[in-house]
Amino acid sequence: MADKKMNPVDVVIVGFGWTGAVMAKELTEAGLHVVALERGRYRDTYPDGAYPKTLDELTYLQRFKLFQDMSRSSFTFRHAVGDTALPYRQIGAFKPGEGVGGAGLHWSGQHWRVLPEELRLRSNYEEKYGKNFIPADMTIQDFGVSYDELEPHFDFAEKVFGTSGQAYRVHGQVVGDGNPFEADRSDQYPLPPQKVHYASHLFMAAAQQQGLHPFIEPSANTSAPYTNPYGCQMGPCTFCGFCSGYACYNYSKASPNVNILPALRQVGHFELRPDCNVLRIDLDDTKKKATGVTYVDRDGKLVEQPAALVIASTFAYNNARLFLLSGIGQPYDPATGRGVVGKNIAYQTMSTIQAFFEPNTNTNPFIGAGGVGVALDDFNGDHYDHGPLGFVGGSPVWCNPAGVKPISGIPVPKDTPKWGAAWKRAVRDSYLNFVSFDCHGSNMVYRDCYVDLDPAYRDAYDQPLLRFTFDWKDNDIRMSRHVTEQMVKVAQAMNPKSINVSVKNFGEHFDLRPYQTTHWAGGVPMGTGRDSSVLNRYLQSWDVHNVFAVGSGVFPTGIGYNPTGLAVALAYWSAKAIREQYLKDPRPLVDA
Repeated sequence: MADKKMNPVDVVIVGFGWTGAVMAKELTEAGLHVVALERGRYRDTYPDGAYPKTLDELTYLQRFKLFQDMSRSSFTFRHAVGDTALPYRQIGAFKPGEGVGGAGLHWSGQHWRVLPEELRLRSNYEEKYGKNFIPADMTIQDFGVSYDELEPHFDFAEKVFGTSGQAYRVHGQVVGDGNPFEADRSDQYPLPPQKVHYASHLFMAAAQQQGLHPFIEPSANTSAPYTNPYGCQMGPCTFCGFCSGYACYNYSKASPNVNILPALRQVGHFELRPDCNVLRIDLDDTKKKATGVTYVDRDGKLVEQPAALVIASTFAYNNARLFLLSGIGQPYDPATGRGVVGKNIAYQTMSTIQAFFEPNTNTNPFIGAGGVGVALDDFNGDHYDHGPLGFVGGSPVWCNPAGVKPISGIPVPKDTPKWGAAWKRAVRDSYLNFVSFDCHGSNMVYRDCYVDLDPAYRDAYDQPLLRFTFDWKDNDIRMSRHVTEQMVKVAQAMNPKSINVSVKNFGEHFDLRPYQTTHWAGGVPMGTGRDSSVLNRYLQSWDVHNVFAVGSGVFPTGIGYNPTGLAVALAYWSAKAIREQYLKDPRPLVDA
């Protein structure tokens, strides 16, 4: 029984990262009384991003200041059904955020849309290559929403973020030297593209020499002073090199704290409560309607918050855990393929190429920003013929000089000793004379890659941890190796003295120890039918109509790009449906 029962509100939002902030802004604009609950502490540019203390790699990246506290709640991991799952006890392969702003406070600023074919991935491959082309154990499915439906929300999100970039095509007309593979746009980016770092310049010249189509990538690090549609102000990026893992001291990197929260503070019917860990979404006796949530506050008290509408906006896979703990939807069973909650977990399939040059090349890697760089899309999505290659998926490639740090980012050629005088010489010779670029590949979804509740391990609130069952598959490794082979040719065209290539090998297991990317997706997939998805096309639960979920956990398959741009556009799409349809007549918005 709860220690305290709060007054009812119209909406309670669980988690205050990018998508939670978007939903809060949209629903308060509709006149609703909104309470947002964030399990972590209150964070903002001050004091968490205050200069000069924020420029501290030891505190922020090595001691995980803005990341999840694994001593209180974590997850367990195993590679296959039947393996013993063990707890993830220290930040490694990925870095979930904790606190107001979530991962949106410490992200890098890479702001991408999505490829139209990725929103209908299964249909696209079946139409183009035949149904037998998709492996039998691959469970990819369509999102249930089209690029044209989402395009206005992509455009508005870029204006909210203050995104810097160069469009290629607007209303069918070529307007600049942006990404020639991108879908049509309704408007230019709100700010001009960022300056090109010297390392990115070398990459661009070599890629062009190879007949590829490099472009300046879109960046949520502002190229000029900017005021967004909510009246929130941003300053121009100074290329300090401290983006990913840090709060931006210059108000240059878009974050919920900079771009939305200042506007919400002016709203009398919005309340943000940090240090509130939601245990479950409460349901009525029918189990078909939510009555609010129950959470533990900062004093350890059990609190009930009644609400007419519940929005789950936790980090990636945590929405699946919240649904499982709340009894919403049928848990996924990989043995039978039945159930939906926890299925279609996806990550990203990364590879990295480093080119080392003679002394005095002076690539100055300490200069940089999280979203600054040059990219190419020639091997992303379905921009090339997959037929003879025998794999599903693709990979954007980018040279993104984000600021090489003195502890974690020291590059040396392969076969360099791990310590001693030779290692010191290699560090001295390499640091100012190298270029690095990444193949940021997609990761498909499979029948035996999923999440459920761990039967053995529990968190500080005596609730089961989420259990991951996940490993690399040959399809994704084949894709990554193919794209990496093409990009080695770009590195060779730079005429370096040596090249390092880091790419996955067949049979290699997923390793939780080295950092790779924070981009998980799935667990509460959206789709066109309740037998294959947790949410309908408006991100509404098929089972409990006054519960909606937002974030990358709603993706029914992995994509090539970073997930933030798509997750935010989908949040705006869902909010529009709530405001224009659901509030007028609370009901399931799609027939089951």
